[in-house]
Amino acid sequence: MLPSRLLIVRQNFPDLRIGDVRIEARHQLDRSDFAARLRPGARVAIGVGSRGIANISTIVHSVVQYWRAHAMSPFVFPAMGSHGAATPEGQTEVLAHFGITEESMGCPVVSRADVVSLGTTDDGVEVFMDAEAHAADAVMIVARVKWHTTFTGRIESGLMKMMAIGLGKFAGAQKYHTHAQRFGLEHIIRTVGRRVLQSGKMIGGLAILEDAHHNTARLEAVPADCMEQRDEENLALAKSWMPRLPCDVDVLIVDEMGKNISGTGMDAKVVNRGPHCEYNPWPGLPLIGRIFVRDLAVETYGNAMGIGMADVTTDRLVRQIDWQPTRVNALSSGIPSRIRVPAHFASDRECLHWVAATAGKVDPAAVTFGWIRNTLELDRLAISPNLRAPSDGPLQVEIEGEIDVQWDASANLVSPFRSNDGRGLISYASRRPT
Repeated sequence: MLPSRLLIVRQNFPDLRIGDVRIEARHQLDRSDFAARLRPGARVAIGVGSRGIANISTIVHSVVQYWRAHAMSPFVFPAMGSHGAATPEGQTEVLAHFGITEESMGCPVVSRADVVSLGTTDDGVEVFMDAEAHAADAVMIVARVKWHTTFTGRIESGLMKMMAIGLGKFAGAQKYHTHAQRFGLEHIIRTVGRRVLQSGKMIGGLAILEDAHHNTARLEAVPADCMEQRDEENLALAKSWMPRLPCDVDVLIVDEMGKNISGTGMDAKVVNRGPHCEYNPWPGLPLIGRIFVRDLAVETYGNAMGIGMADVTTDRLVRQIDWQPTRVNALSSGIPSRIRVPAHFASDRECLHWVAATAGKVDPAAVTFGWIRNTLELDRLAISPNLRAPSDGPLQVEIEGEIDVQWDASANLVSPFRSNDGRGLISYASRRPT
């Protein structure tokens, strides 16, 4: 069982944040010379995805203002595959919750489900593009470049992936993931992305890189003709900043998971789970024995994609699952195992008692525990006293102090991590209805 006291550990990741994101975005766009390639009055489609990217509304607003300052007519459209239950209304709502609306952006937000076929790749894979974007004079995408949660390659998530799965909407996302089972997802991203570039619609993209603290650390305006190369180079840089847990743990407690945190709810390369929920497939990463997920993030809107990676969860999380978007997401990804519901119990105490007994330790006191808010926030975590994080190696780790483990009246844990509104200790059972 969880001990009565835990150590609070800080990982001193480098702080690489940009001082003024708005100024840097405009600087990058001004030096790109994108506007010189279009005539005044041209309609420019700006594709925006569904991940929880830091400063995304500020960045997209800067892109809109750049095009407006050059006498163009920009509009924003959701480029997010199956998120928002793959409906125009749902995807508009996702953007709105990121602060991206017609009022805040100063331009239309156009969300449609229909697509245009761009032909096929050499492998016979049909390629699609959002119909409204295709009708525009030019298309630009805004995307974060980072490691992917289900495969490793020289290109993973980024501008090329957005051109494939994002611009292809649900129709494309489902077909691409199906073909990826044969060809591999990196191959599909490259070949589909190249076919989109051949359409002549793409003018470029704005690449976003984040540091280990989830700060905007780099912005780069990338012309269409060098997207593939720059995705490779930017991915290598992003991977060098990748946060990770400092040591192996028998049981990892995760306060929240959700699509706003990772495409798979939890970053699979943080919790070391494979595409089909395999245990510890990624070499060089800490070994995670069992995972206990306590709750869904509010911003995931019931989408529980990735819950299959957990070994135990709460009844309250299961009741919060909206099965329509969850099933649609699993369908488009082609990985049904990611939404299998694990064992679940009425309280955190019951969950921990059950899962600790599966950790493979004869002596219950020997079970080691780690506790994080989510897989985006790894600078502070709690660990059991029998698990001392290493002080050497590439990570700088320090122990800040000890805390008493607190339980509320319903036998649920009170988190030592701050909530999004800046409050201190929080009880998930009292934060939202159960």
